[in-house]
Amino acid sequence: MITKTIRYELANGIATITFDEQGSPVNTMCLQWQDDLDAIAAQVAQDKAQLKGIVLASAKSTFFAGADLKGVMRSTEADGPRVFREIERIKKNFRILETQGVPVVSCLNGAALGGGWEVALVGHHRIAVNNPKIQFGLPEITLGLIPGGGGITKMTRLLGLMAAQPYVLESKLFGPEEALKIGVVHELVATPEELLPRALAFIESAQGKPEACTHVWDRKDYKMPGGTPSNPKIAGMLTVAPAVLKQKTRGLYPAPEAALAAMVEGAMVDFDTAMRVESRYLAGLMTGGVARNMINTFFFNMNAIKGGQSRPKDVPRYQPKKVGVLGAGMMGSGIAYAQATRGIATVLKDVSVEAAEKGKSYTTKLTQKRVDKGQMSAEKQQGILNLITPTASAADLKGCDLIIEAVFEQRELKAMVTKEAEPMLAEGGFFASNTSTLPISGLAQASRDAKKFVGIHFFSPVDKMKLVEIIRGQDTDDETIARAYDYVQALGKLPIVVNDSRGFYTSRTFGTFVMEGAAMLGEGIPAPVIENAAMQAGMPVGPLAVLDETALSLSVHVLEQTRIDFQKEGQQYVATPGETLVEQMVKQHKRPGRAAGGGFYDYPEGGKKHLWPQLKALYEKPGVDWNLQDVKDRLLYRQAVETARCLAEGVLTSVHDGNIGSIFGIGFPAWTGGALQFIYGMGIEAFEQRCAELAARHGSGFILADAVKAALRQHQPQY
Repeated sequence: MITKTIRYELANGIATITFDEQGSPVNTMCLQWQDDLDAIAAQVAQDKAQLKGIVLASAKSTFFAGADLKGVMRSTEADGPRVFREIERIKKNFRILETQGVPVVSCLNGAALGGGWEVALVGHHRIAVNNPKIQFGLPEITLGLIPGGGGITKMTRLLGLMAAQPYVLESKLFGPEEALKIGVVHELVATPEELLPRALAFIESAQGKPEACTHVWDRKDYKMPGGTPSNPKIAGMLTVAPAVLKQKTRGLYPAPEAALAAMVEGAMVDFDTAMRVESRYLAGLMTGGVARNMINTFFFNMNAIKGGQSRPKDVPRYQPKKVGVLGAGMMGSGIAYAQATRGIATVLKDVSVEAAEKGKSYTTKLTQKRVDKGQMSAEKQQGILNLITPTASAADLKGCDLIIEAVFEQRELKAMVTKEAEPMLAEGGFFASNTSTLPISGLAQASRDAKKFVGIHFFSPVDKMKLVEIIRGQDTDDETIARAYDYVQALGKLPIVVNDSRGFYTSRTFGTFVMEGAAMLGEGIPAPVIENAAMQAGMPVGPLAVLDETALSLSVHVLEQTRIDFQKEGQQYVATPGETLVEQMVKQHKRPGRAAGGGFYDYPEGGKKHLWPQLKALYEKPGVDWNLQDVKDRLLYRQAVETARCLAEGVLTSVHDGNIGSIFGIGFPAWTGGALQFIYGMGIEAFEQRCAELAARHGSGFILADAVKAALRQHQPQY
């Protein structure tokens, strides 16, 4: 029996079910597969008398990929009952396969994630190829969903409530060896060719042994490992678990809370009821907005970035062998670390060898932590350090495929180091600036070849931040953009590509967040309200705290540079209310930021930071009428408006760059799916209406021009 997604063969009492979705590189739980599974389960039930065993296998390089996420993107709240029926239908067929009284063996030739791992769990006996690159697990929480195809119920019954939590609530993935260790895989083989013979051998050995044909939870003597929620030890832990979870999610992510509820509630009832509880929670999430937002961005948009959708086509792949970094400060030393740990020879140049050596010591410090924890050998550490050459001589840059300047944000200084270093490039090499705000086309004027000059904007700290913003200047050619993209991917980071403008995309949008916060302080809204509202909306930290970390003096420096640039063009730059307040903090109150002793916050030695007490007297106005929802909305909507403006102006050329850039670059809340998905998730009309209300009360930062409205509609994703 052959369907469009599954092949069924019965020979010598062995039913082999091979997943093979036609026209797809992977197997998914698409609607066709759901229909085909109905037919296969019915056939198995019909053939029961002839069966000695069932083998689950895959014709793809992976075992099974999971749910059809495009289908989830098209669902709405009204689809809840239909989605619940579909989930239950899949589980009913799983149940038919695993309760025929014959052994079922899952042959795991490759990855089985999400729904794929739930398919694997149908087998009473699971055999995997012992390849460390193969991953198993339940990553649904990261997409705003839960493992509702039996994953929660089965993993909880296999491992126990406490031991299952990392795999269910934290989406911890695991390889074949860990799977064997925790008991969710029973055998490992060296090659895919050994899977079927081992499966047949197990089926043969299982004849006449009822326990080999039954899952542990279906046995009469089954007891949950570690105890059920009625166990006093477990009960004590479960009383605090929801509060701990709420602290992490801030109530913005329904999936972890639903997963915990399904685990606990399911542990108190029989298996079939537990499966139904799980289905109800999953149906609710699949038809909710947060899951759609997160799937859109963390699956589809992320795959677009990894697949190089913003990379110019028709340019051969590129791998830089030797890269120069100018400036061994915080950014330069971070870039050197990122390169060396990925095997790229690095020349780290500063004004003195001592300064360059200090920059190299950053890599020593970070790798030493890993050596101390046993995560890296001393030999591996030495190999990484040997790749970094600290120097004060430009001559050592000779032969670099790429040179990146990471010096102070000053045009003249950047021009000087560019002219000094460029002649050292290898033939066909290119030059990059790690500026975060200065337009690339202007900096390229110091270059001997503007076509080979590009912005590569890393985020601080480089070792932790995944995003890198590639900025195309007016003259930057496609080959240089493609090479920059490949270089960023070689570092294991996420590249987005934007066009040149003041502040590019991330710094410009981030600036609106912090300056909206400063503006609200100037209006008399209490500083604690602003900071807490940002956190409640899902930002990692409040705008005033961020300004302190990045230095208020840096914001003033950028403001002064902007004024000079406008003057050169015969224009006058009018500072925003937020910029004016920050300038006042630095120049009048001598509060330049954390590094210089204090800004909006005080930093007592050995104590916890706290808001500067003088803010209350200087800025708080007791009679000011403020609304918490308005404060939250101003912080999120202001960033979304700026992102939409970047899209309309062509600074952003794709939605995926905007969403990934906003989450990984500026900490826009993940529950929204990013600054553009925030708009598309609520609906463009609803967004426009709320912006109009905010603009009427809080100024031009919330005005959407007709061109912006048109751009939002033009780029709206379709599923």
